[in-house]
Amino acid sequence: QVQLVESGGGLVQAGDSLRLSCKASGRAFSDYAMGWFRQGPGKEREFVGVVSWSASGAIKMYAESVLGRVTISRSDAENTVYLQMNSLKPEDAAVYYCAAGNNFTRAAGGYEYWGQGTQVTVSS
Repeated sequence: QVQLVESGGGLVQAGDSLRLSCKASGRAFSDYAMGWFRQGPGKEREFVGVVSWSASGAIKMYAESVLGRVTISRSDAENTVYLQMNSLKPEDAAVYYCAAGNNFTRAAGGYEYWGQGTQVTVSS
């Protein structure tokens, strides 16, 4: 079992930056791909980014909608994954979830464990 707790959400203005954190506890954190997803009002949950490990180091993948504005990173020593978001837009407003799974994937179904989410609100 892995427990995930997100933090760092809040109310910001368009153009601002925000860093979300996801603290994991339980089984070996470094074994998992760590993803970020978001769900806006009336929308389906969508992929934001994922970070995992390969033989050559960290590998990352981002959604087109956030490419260039978002950076995902992880600290296995701290059992934490981060989502740095810059140049926030009103359409970035959503509940942001982190997830842990065995697959380096955009698909929500590829993740076994989910946090409760943290709200990000962006005012224009």
